[in-house]
Amino acid sequence: MSFAAEVKKELTGRIVSNDAAKPELAALLQMNGVTTLGFEQEVRVQTDNPAIARRIYTLIRQSYPKAEVDVAVKQQFALSEHKVLTVILHTEVQEILDDLGVDPFGIDQSVPAWLLNTEDKRAAFLRGAFLAAGSVNSPEKSNYHLEISTGQEGLAEQLLDLINDFLMPVKMIARSKHYVLYIKRSDKIVEFLKLIGATETMLRFEDIRLAKDMRNSANRMMNADMANLQKVANAANAQVQVILTIQSEIGDLDELPAKLADFARVRLEHPDASLTEVGDYLEISKSGANHRMRKLKELAKQIEDGTFDADKL
Repeated sequence: MSFAAEVKKELTGRIVSNDAAKPELAALLQMNGVTTLGFEQEVRVQTDNPAIARRIYTLIRQSYPKAEVDVAVKQQFALSEHKVLTVILHTEVQEILDDLGVDPFGIDQSVPAWLLNTEDKRAAFLRGAFLAAGSVNSPEKSNYHLEISTGQEGLAEQLLDLINDFLMPVKMIARSKHYVLYIKRSDKIVEFLKLIGATETMLRFEDIRLAKDMRNSANRMMNADMANLQKVANAANAQVQVILTIQSEIGDLDELPAKLADFARVRLEHPDASLTEVGDYLEISKSGANHRMRKLKELAKQIEDGTFDADKL
């Protein structure tokens, strides 16, 4: 089961108050789309998710106890296990559609203000929208991503405003005749899951995210340490080569001025040490060690250029 499916499974098992039931139902009907058939205008809502079909059925029964509603199951293709579920509302059709602000023709995409006049109702509407057309990547994947998609521009803009009201950085793009709202920041995805009531999966998301971030941080520190060690090793090797070049030219390091000779010998005795550590052995500062190494490099350069004069040491 995908992480998104786990979130939706938790949400469809959530018990909601009567006040929150209608906003969630309105979003489910708006986002899934409804069709009206027959002289008495039955309302049909199709989905391939049994939990979503059960949720729509339950919310209708909770919000409109007198309405006649049932669920039909149809095999989509012969010899296929894939099934399409249709929630069918038989009675009080127009009253319910008007009450929820659902236009089966998609012309009027606005949601009645009274359905969104409290924070709990707005959260419930977003929960319904996510159940109908939302997805979220597993936190174990390389990128964090939560999105809600709809073919209705007006509805997408209203969802954008709702999410922004909760101070979440959501963006919207057009993709294949659909409008996609998405959140990329992991901490805001956690906030969104908490807002719509997916508490258990939110906590699991957060646990996985924190563990992953800690691993990534540890890896970055280890890589930085390895890079620093490699840098020190490369520098030390280059310094040793400079001294060996001088030694091969003059034969004995004692021919060098005393301070340079002492430094050169310690550098050769500790080929893996950093320049700072070489200075510590000689009880001189880092700048002092740098100065002596610079003098040795100048001598090695003179040897390579053929301008070295041992009498000037």
